[in-house]
Amino acid sequence: MITQITYRLGLTGWPLGHSLSPLLHKTFFNAAGISGYYDLYPVPPNNEGKNQIKLLLDRLEDNSLHGLNVTIPHKQTIIPFLDDLTPSAHAIGAVNAIHVQNDLLTGDNTDAPGFMADLDRLYTQNQIQKRPSPPFALVLGAGGSARAVSYALSRAHWQVTIASRRLEQALSLSTDLFDPDLLPLSPISLNADKLAGLLPDLIVNTTPIGMSPNNEATPWPDEIPLPTCASLYDLVYNPQETRLVKHAREAGLTATTGLGMLIEQAALAFYNWTGLLVSNKTKQKGEELASIYLISDSPIS
Repeated sequence: MITQITYRLGLTGWPLGHSLSPLLHKTFFNAAGISGYYDLYPVPPNNEGKNQIKLLLDRLEDNSLHGLNVTIPHKQTIIPFLDDLTPSAHAIGAVNAIHVQNDLLTGDNTDAPGFMADLDRLYTQNQIQKRPSPPFALVLGAGGSARAVSYALSRAHWQVTIASRRLEQALSLSTDLFDPDLLPLSPISLNADKLAGLLPDLIVNTTPIGMSPNNEATPWPDEIPLPTCASLYDLVYNPQETRLVKHAREAGLTATTGLGMLIEQAALAFYNWTGLLVSNKTKQKGEELASIYLISDSPIS
């Protein structure tokens, strides 16, 4: 008699109060007809948090946990606790999903392909043509998410400029992702003087600025307008319309939040953990339920 496995998955980060990941993975479990749980493991970024991270990784090793997502602020700091990294996670220098492979704790990065999958959808649905030779992307922020986005864009042959309030962080990211076969990444300070006059085809906000409950915050300086030639992608998905997205749409830009990227990266991680593909129909169902949750701000059973 074959006993069906009950998958136990989870997410660690800080804070995690409004995470949509449990809802999405419940949708994936139901569509696949398998049993599973997806729990939240809030871990603060301090010495006590390091002990909690180690305990979670111990659970992966003893198979009482089958997969673990990682979000801010642990995407980079968790790497020393792992045995191995996938090539993309190693190149990016950030991990958002962990599994056990050949008895090794292996860090992966599904953010990069998840972002590109949703970006392609944005461009296709809105019939946006990328400029030739090459298209120009402006990435706001230089943390773990910025690493994944910049990695994905540069390898898709975009010219990438990274703007960070801490210039040294943008410099470090540009150096870490340097590839002699690709266009170099350009670091600048994230301020009005440096952003004024830039004409990117795409602006990507990878910072948490504007995330609920700080809905009125925006990473874009108020004293300069958004460039009307650009499309805008804000990785923040809660609230459903960030201030940055709202201002972009009012200025006539095509703009979206990161909900689609969240779903795409979750589907890729789910496949790594279970071997089961998530259909486009199931992704759409997950997006519909997530949108209802964001509007109502109440859990869905």
